[in-house]
Amino acid sequence: MDPTVPAPASPPTLRVTMLLADSAQVADRKLYVLGGGLSAIGPRPQPMGVAIRIEVPWDRANTPHQWRLDLLDEDGHPVMINEQPLVVHGRFEAGRPAGLQAGTPLSVPLAITFPSLPVTPGRSYAWQLSIDDSTHLDWRQRFHVRETPQRPMGPPPSPS
Repeated sequence: MDPTVPAPASPPTLRVTMLLADSAQVADRKLYVLGGGLSAIGPRPQPMGVAIRIEVPWDRANTPHQWRLDLLDEDGHPVMINEQPLVVHGRFEAGRPAGLQAGTPLSVPLAITFPSLPVTPGRSYAWQLSIDDSTHLDWRQRFHVRETPQRPMGPPPSPS
């Protein structure tokens, strides 16, 4: 190949934005987030939402995709529940709405909610997204679980 001729551009890839929140839901193709931007939770169990926006290039419309969301511990190992990894998965396909200008990226909102997670105070975790068995470092959302506060040692109560 002639080095003076630029290589052909690779096809556009999917872009992902992820956000951890107290709650997330999708309605009318819009993503609704409450208490977004979490990087630390706990130490008591609490609900968590994972808000995801996938930007699909115009030329990849009407193509089915498989997604998978894994909860990983701080060592990158799957978090287990009843000897099974905590995984959520599904599929999506971005369609082109009538009247949308050609070339406009298509938005696919996803919201996954959990009433609580099997996490340990003092440890860190990450949600890792993969699409069609591919993933990227920026498709990972890390969070830390706060430790239970220690009660300060004070003088013993005085006798009454």
